Amino acid sequence: MPKPTIIQRVTGSNKHRQTELWRDAFSLIAGLLFTLAFAPFEYAFLAPIALILLFASWLHTSPFRALLRGYLFGLGSFGSGVSWVFVSIHDYGHADAFSAGALTSLFVAFWALFPALAGWLAVMTRSTKSVLGLPLLWILIEYFRGVLLLNGFPWLLGAYSQLHTPLAGYIPLVGAYGTGFLLALSTTLIVAMLHQSQQRRWQGGVLLMIWLVGGLLQTIDWTHPIGKPLSVALIQGNIPQDQKWLPENQLKTMMLYKDLTARHWGTDIIVWPESAIPAYLSEVEGFYLAPLQTEAEQQHSDVIVSLPVEGKGENEMYNSVLTLGRHRGIFSKNHLLPFGEYMPWQPLSGYILSKLDIRLGDFTPGGDTQALLQAGGYPFITSICYEDAFGDANIVGLPQAAYLVNVTNDGWFGNSIEPHQHLQIAQMRAIETGRFMLRATNTGVTAVIAPDGNVVAKAEPFTTTVLASSITPMGGMTPYAKIGDLPVVLALLIGFLAWLVYSRVGFKPT
Repeated sequence: MPKPTIIQRVTGSNKHRQTELWRDAFSLIAGLLFTLAFAPFEYAFLAPIALILLFASWLHTSPFRALLRGYLFGLGSFGSGVSWVFVSIHDYGHADAFSAGALTSLFVAFWALFPALAGWLAVMTRSTKSVLGLPLLWILIEYFRGVLLLNGFPWLLGAYSQLHTPLAGYIPLVGAYGTGFLLALSTTLIVAMLHQSQQRRWQGGVLLMIWLVGGLLQTIDWTHPIGKPLSVALIQGNIPQDQKWLPENQLKTMMLYKDLTARHWGTDIIVWPESAIPAYLSEVEGFYLAPLQTEAEQQHSDVIVSLPVEGKGENEMYNSVLTLGRHRGIFSKNHLLPFGEYMPWQPLSGYILSKLDIRLGDFTPGGDTQALLQAGGYPFITSICYEDAFGDANIVGLPQAAYLVNVTNDGWFGNSIEPHQHLQIAQMRAIETGRFMLRATNTGVTAVIAPDGNVVAKAEPFTTTVLASSITPMGGMTPYAKIGDLPVVLALLIGFLAWLVYSRVGFKPT
């Protein structure tokens, strides 16, 4: 057979280079498609398609090229999926457009390192060709990003895109990370079917079984009602973020919430959003909260309010929820937002932000041993702001807690996609625990979420309104509520290590 000529070799080399560049570009496009699988777009089928494009691009390539493609995927997904960071820094952090754009780009560039790391490790461990090894690796890196690093940033986890697909049936069993593994496993099965025609029968059978079993699991009720329905009223004040903390607006804001509450006296549970009271507890206890407490008792209502609380130590400050009525209590946020409520990497981060004239909060964690609050005659699990993004934090107190309450202020992100993504995350927590969630926000999205994750009532964003609905107190435990994330992730880690040993020893499946 004649050897290829120089022209043929050069032409072949150019075609190969063009093919590689196209695959690089498709990695970026895959990241953009991945964002469209989440709220508010909710094209769930795009999540596996995006991962198919990414995982397929890692086949037969170098570690560096896989790292590059993972990074491009991260730039596409985080660049579009968390673009709302710019709104927060520019519109409400008062940074100029250039500084806000630079900080947002750094934020995206940092989180894009994680899919890049997944690509590099996938090639280095030779798991790109493994139906099992790659999804195990992918989810372990998602867990590292979502929980372990910088207090965790569990945004755009694949499982959140699957709340209305058969894969949602696995959520009460294995939570977000276990369900995310099954999504990634489904993806690698499809990639394998496209490249390994001799094994398509068993690969297709496993894929079909995963989705059929998930659909059957959705028919199981893991929890049960333990009492009569409770009437609820969720107050959405719609106070513009740039007006909320102005001293001249303080009394006006507090009177607005008081007046809206007065129209719903007699409701079992009334919930205000995060930091609805723009003043410290010590400043409003006597003239404002004490009368509200008395009236709540007289009207047989429980009011859940939120405000900052000064601690006993110097510079000690808490982001807190306070219950008024039959059972007065207080809960302080424990899972603080990095670069929002506390400053990691000090003193560097504080120095940079001070130079940019960006002022952020410096709060103290409330601690892990806080007692459950009560309202409507039942204890409930409290989460403040993005605490509802952590599954483990929202099962502490079960089975005693009969429902969940999340108060947040997504007004920091304006009319962006963030409030809708945040609601989707809250839906995951309702499914994991098998309980209703009351979600009160300042500007939206205020909602009541059922134990199956469906939104049963929702307020129109950016309106001053009260969402009236009802919930049923629930008892019992889902399998996930009994174990949490750690056993699931440990099982995945052991599975990955076992796969590494299996593949290195050289065993071949029969």
